Amino acid sequence: MKARPFKQVDVFTSTPYFGNALAVVLDGTGLDDAAMQRFAAWTQLSETTFLLPPTEPTADYRVRIFTPGGELPFAGHPTLGSCHAWLQAGGKPKAAGRIVQQCGVGLVQIRRDGERLAFSSPPLQRSAPSPTLLAKIAAALGLKAQQIVAAQLLDNGPVWLGLLLKDADTVLTLKPDHRALRELGQKVGVAGIPTAGDSPQLIARSNREARAFARSEEAPADVEVRAFAAPVGIEEDPVTGSFNASLAQWLIADGHLPQNYIAAQGQTLGRAGRVHVTRDADGLVWVGGDSVTCIDGSVAL
Repeated sequence: MKARPFKQVDVFTSTPYFGNALAVVLDGTGLDDAAMQRFAAWTQLSETTFLLPPTEPTADYRVRIFTPGGELPFAGHPTLGSCHAWLQAGGKPKAAGRIVQQCGVGLVQIRRDGERLAFSSPPLQRSAPSPTLLAKIAAALGLKAQQIVAAQLLDNGPVWLGLLLKDADTVLTLKPDHRALRELGQKVGVAGIPTAGDSPQLIARSNREARAFARSEEAPADVEVRAFAAPVGIEEDPVTGSFNASLAQWLIADGHLPQNYIAAQGQTLGRAGRVHVTRDADGLVWVGGDSVTCIDGSVAL
């Protein structure tokens, strides 16, 4: 073992401990797959990343992303958090204003919007889920068919079953059967657009501190999101970049959401994450968020 530079970053928030925590090992050289997986399982965070020298000539760094249950080819909050940590540790991009991350899905472009970072969503493949799968997932979530407005299988590296529900209150009051979701082997993300009748309920499931923070510090949200990932060891992810990326590509394309919007995620876990989504003139969807370092030091690995 040796001492390796380490940061723990809170992503999709500018206030510590209200976003999604990420462990970043800034020097992953010499670690094998088993060591990376063991450390990721030990942290018990939704993701842990390991930064490595790039093997692609245009990339600034390479990242490997692990959940407690396995490796991911791509994930959004690890992309933003790893980039934040790399820049803070003195990383210098090869091209001004853009950072290029190498990961399992290839090269991911990251841009700076002031202090905020945003990644270009990887290409999306989507399709209609089978009626059998949809019925089993709905049962595990406690949903009735009339509460589901639309459903798609979304693949941008990670595969999510995305559900657009009738409103934000339905999203926030879900009580999933996580054991059933784990047995089905399918990660599920849900979204609901607030209506006038939702407003008293949007904060009903969060704790008092998070409610106050959400009201006083964060921008109002255009959509409420939750993500359930029991098959990879995380019952509910606080704030999920990969799912928000594929969700945006789907819902903007189908006219459910505008070209620019803000998604809220994490209220039921006492968080107040905000995901800033923009579709540019070329049709690329950029997913952005603030990041803040909470722990800075070294780890023995």
